[in-house]
Amino acid sequence: MKMGFRWFGSTDDPIQLSEIRQIPGVSQAVTALYDVPVGDVWPKDQIAHLKQEVTDAGLGFEVVESVNIHDDIKIGLPTRDQYIENYKQTIKNLSEYGVKVICYNFMPVFDWLRTDLSYQLSDGSNAMAYQPQMLTDDPNEMIKQIMSGSKGFAMPGWEPERLAHIQQLFAKYRDVDSQKLLENLKYFFDGIMPTCEKYDVRMAMHPDDPPFPLFGLPRIYKNREDMLKIEQLYESRYNGFTICTGSLGENPKNDVPAIIREFVKKDRAPFIHARNIRFMNPEKTEFHESDHLSADGSIDMYEVIRALADKDYDGYIRPDHGRNIWGENGRPGYGLYDRALGIAYLNGLWEACMKAKK
Repeated sequence: MKMGFRWFGSTDDPIQLSEIRQIPGVSQAVTALYDVPVGDVWPKDQIAHLKQEVTDAGLGFEVVESVNIHDDIKIGLPTRDQYIENYKQTIKNLSEYGVKVICYNFMPVFDWLRTDLSYQLSDGSNAMAYQPQMLTDDPNEMIKQIMSGSKGFAMPGWEPERLAHIQQLFAKYRDVDSQKLLENLKYFFDGIMPTCEKYDVRMAMHPDDPPFPLFGLPRIYKNREDMLKIEQLYESRYNGFTICTGSLGENPKNDVPAIIREFVKKDRAPFIHARNIRFMNPEKTEFHESDHLSADGSIDMYEVIRALADKDYDGYIRPDHGRNIWGENGRPGYGLYDRALGIAYLNGLWEACMKAKK
């Protein structure tokens, strides 16, 4: 199991690579070119520079999160063919610099959604939260809430230049239901997967977050049944999943350890996001993020790691989200200290589970 840490680059992340390098057990920086417009080809010189930064710090550059997918592909517009060609070129370019896994999602408009980016917890820390009763019917208001709570940081998947035209974007998705979105995903797979197979780069689709429809937009990766449909769209180990324990766990009906066992066994899970949440009201899917400790959340992280250990998982994993603690005023969900504590905990669970097998 290869432990990583998400990093937003030297110009937009207060966390230094040298600090990440000091977290015991971390071997990978999970990063991306965040300033390349969605749909454009990632230039080789910028990839080379990013890799040099990471490797100079003593870390690996094998997982990219994310190469976002242009809305025209998800909607199924005639212009999608050019964006698919661009994506194929980006896959090829990344492969030349040692990238093995690309994390991505196929969510319309919003990559993820929370109603509070700094929900106050009883221990004095703060974390992101989702309270459906706080949702407004106006997506513009939702965008303003996210932007105002981001502390000036760019939030992944919330590109201002795209969301500035939110009404037009919603209009384009008007006729896209879940079946149409699945068809458009298959079209995307048919275009890129031969390139993935040729250059040995695995795609790892991230679950919908939260895993249910919002603002009338379809969701197609919410549970095990959805995963079975997606893997059948293109039968290849290069068509894989990012199993995010938090996103799938936001629906209490999802048996996350069982999902891990099934899809790791089938070699369809090259990337894991380990995240814990605590339900405030499971029936209303109301939750806040928590630290990784099983006792502090609603997801049994021991069972998650045991499922990985039982299948001798040798893919990539990173801690996902977490609190702002000890006075840190970092990017919501992506502070240094709580994620570092999470890594220590996850590594301890992994060591115990692996030694118990001997």
